[in-house]
Amino acid sequence: MNNTPTPHIGAQYGEIAETILMAGDPLRAKFIADHFLTDPVLFNEVRGMLGYTGTYNGKRVSVMGHGMGIPSIGIYSYELFNFYGVKTIIRVGSAGSCHPDLKLGDIVIAQGACTDSNYGAQFELPGTFAPIADFDLLRAAAAACEKRKIHYMVGNILSSDAFYSDNPHTDSWMKMGVLAVEMEASALYMNAARSGNRALVICTISDHILTGEEMTADARRTTFTNMMEVALSLI
Repeated sequence: MNNTPTPHIGAQYGEIAETILMAGDPLRAKFIADHFLTDPVLFNEVRGMLGYTGTYNGKRVSVMGHGMGIPSIGIYSYELFNFYGVKTIIRVGSAGSCHPDLKLGDIVIAQGACTDSNYGAQFELPGTFAPIADFDLLRAAAAACEKRKIHYMVGNILSSDAFYSDNPHTDSWMKMGVLAVEMEASALYMNAARSGNRALVICTISDHILTGEEMTADARRTTFTNMMEVALSLI
């Protein structure tokens, strides 16, 4: 049964590569396509969620936005894994550091993703699922950071349902060793696990919960090139 195009992605089956980079901001996806891909072709602009397929060092790759939050990436990653034959999704996102050694512009590679979301309840598991990255992708990303002499950390992050929270409980998560906070990784890792595919989340620190420092929206879109190069090196 041909399920494409989907309600959220206007591409036909075969127009999206088996490996896709995804960013919350669709303009970051466009930036990657414009600056790193050869002959990028637009395959989606439904709801303004831009997606492109091109080549990088001769290898076919796609890049697309996924929007903000677990419900949004949950929809897009589900459709990509289950309807478009995508095998690998690498999220190239932003995160807020809650670790003193992770500064603005540093990279965090999400080995695992804690969450305050109820997204995993749909799987009706008799316990709590631990969403984790694909190890081969994680190991290769860490090696790429070291090769490029990029400051990075690997560990647990928090995928939060709330950007503005009355009770963020940051101290409690920090006590458990959580390095940074974002809003999508856990759902992506769950969908990858359920569909038997691979996923990795790489984030650039765009703001610091402990110091109050933050980057502008434009900087988040155009200055995360270290992370983009690391992700593309995994293709």
